[in-house]
Amino acid sequence: MLRKSALLEIIAGKNRGLLATPSDKQAILSAIAQLEDYNPTPRPVEAAELLNGDWRLLYTTSRALLNLDGFPLVKLGSIYQSIRVKESKIYNIAELYGLPYLEGIVSVAATFEATSERRVQVKFERSIFGLSRLIGYESPVLFINEIESGKKLAAVDFGFDSREQQGWLDITYLDSDLRIGRGNEGSVFVLTK
Repeated sequence: MLRKSALLEIIAGKNRGLLATPSDKQAILSAIAQLEDYNPTPRPVEAAELLNGDWRLLYTTSRALLNLDGFPLVKLGSIYQSIRVKESKIYNIAELYGLPYLEGIVSVAATFEATSERRVQVKFERSIFGLSRLIGYESPVLFINEIESGKKLAAVDFGFDSREQQGWLDITYLDSDLRIGRGNEGSVFVLTK
């Protein structure tokens, strides 16, 4: 599909949005809107087989995520979102790197509930910050398995009051390997499976 290829081409090299200029951002948002008009999955929340899985962030306008790159001596690595439809769970994982042996992760676990055919209400429940070596982090899948098994991690691990920490996400495009979402804070997310 030409629109999908055009979007992927325009976001290539933008480092998830960190390197996007104001004119890049306008062009990217225009390409996103054009692709959303041709969403092949009109009821994405009900398409569990497509939605479920491990996604890698390609581009976002989320300041909360992009600001993770602003800490001294730390750079933002890959960002993942793992969706477990059967359990109604979402895991967000941002890898951080910088000084040797001080690589880390920032992770947030949440539950979600469908409120329409394309919107989910998200309730954040738990956050984990830690050094990759201390917690034995190897990959998002293994890390999530450890969280779900109840393993105690050598990390800062705290819960949220889910009544206070919640938002929504509209899934505006979904196919077998690309997902676009728009959040309640006006952020846009483009992810690949």
